[in-house]
Amino acid sequence: MIDPHIASAFDRDLEAIQAMLMKMGGLVEASILNGAEALERRDLEMAEAVRAGDKAIDRLEEQVNEEATRVIALRAPTASDLRTVMTVIKISANLERCGDYAKNMAKRTTVLAETPPVGSASVSIRKLAREVQMMLKDALDSYIQRDADLAQQVIERDEDVDQLYNALFRELLTHMMEDPRNITPCMHLHFVAKNCERMGDHVTSIAEQVIYLVTGEMPDDARNKQDETPFMTDEG
Repeated sequence: MIDPHIASAFDRDLEAIQAMLMKMGGLVEASILNGAEALERRDLEMAEAVRAGDKAIDRLEEQVNEEATRVIALRAPTASDLRTVMTVIKISANLERCGDYAKNMAKRTTVLAETPPVGSASVSIRKLAREVQMMLKDALDSYIQRDADLAQQVIERDEDVDQLYNALFRELLTHMMEDPRNITPCMHLHFVAKNCERMGDHVTSIAEQVIYLVTGEMPDDARNKQDETPFMTDEG
């Protein structure tokens, strides 16, 4: 029989870790939205705030990992509790990567602010980023609520993100073919759009971890990626 004092201590520790995770998630959501808004408005001050804010996200990931490791070492959690702790670690890693991509978006804003706008591409990117942010919110809600159905809905919505990305990619290609002067800004915009699409993948991974936490099994169906672009870009 598990000592109730040990169980109570584990619950308190887990609550503290989950609070850090949710704080981290909130910061990432804000970074995604602010990064896209800064790009659309060419707001260098906001872009710099997004870049600076990534340090807080990184620190929270470190804290989550340190506390999770401590809990495993001191509390010797049971199989189901260990699964919860490992899920938290994996979710925090995905959140950290999303924060990196939002930071990269802000970096590109500094360059794009020096070039003329390209059609409605910045508006399309903001729409794409908003969809990713809403997916992330629901993925985190599904974790707190232990709602596998909501997590599955998040996974399915990744296809919408891919379709938005593909449409934007085709729009950028059109602008590049119409005027060679658009090539440089369009390439930067493509990096931003690709970062948003990759954030969608990381959010989907969070949702998959929630399903594993709730059911004990990873989703069976492979994700139907709709990325039609002929080359990949990725930034760390």
